[in-house]
Amino acid sequence: MRWLMLYARSRQVPASLATAVITAMTVVALAGDEGEGPGDPRLPVLILITGAMAASVGLSGQDLALDRTAAIRWAPRRAAHVLLAGAAVGAVLLTAQTMGEHTAAALFVVRDSAGLMGLAALGAALAGGRYAWTLPFAWLSAAFLAPSATGTPMQVATWMLLPPGTAASTWTALLLTFAGTAAYAFAGPRR
Repeated sequence: MRWLMLYARSRQVPASLATAVITAMTVVALAGDEGEGPGDPRLPVLILITGAMAASVGLSGQDLALDRTAAIRWAPRRAAHVLLAGAAVGAVLLTAQTMGEHTAAALFVVRDSAGLMGLAALGAALAGGRYAWTLPFAWLSAAFLAPSATGTPMQVATWMLLPPGTAASTWTALLLTFAGTAAYAFAGPRR
């Protein structure tokens, strides 16, 4: 059990979790009744993206050379890290929803938290752990500025803002989760 605590501390898990919880509670408290109602996806996505960005900080260790030369298999640990971080981000949102009136469907939370953590893991594999947050942030920025999702390409572009029953958004999130987790698990963070 000691190795798990050391791993969590080296990946800044306590600080990331505290950041995600404080941000979620602040957003819910300050939002009040500003949203358009229970179906408005902007606040839940904002909470999920900040949680994924906070968790992405821990996708690389303090010393990449030490990670690469360790005598343990990193691929299962990296994959578990991404999946558990996605579960934690989703749990933070579901817990924060009890404070406010904005509710997101559980399928929406699962889809978006998994997809965003997969996107962050892909960012870590492509740009390194320090810049892993940029890929989810850039995609969300583009999704906020995109016109309404009428065709399949626009549904793929705005997948995180669509209702959970949309096939294109579900497949996009699954693809990002699988591709990001696999790339990060096998390649590790970029130097």
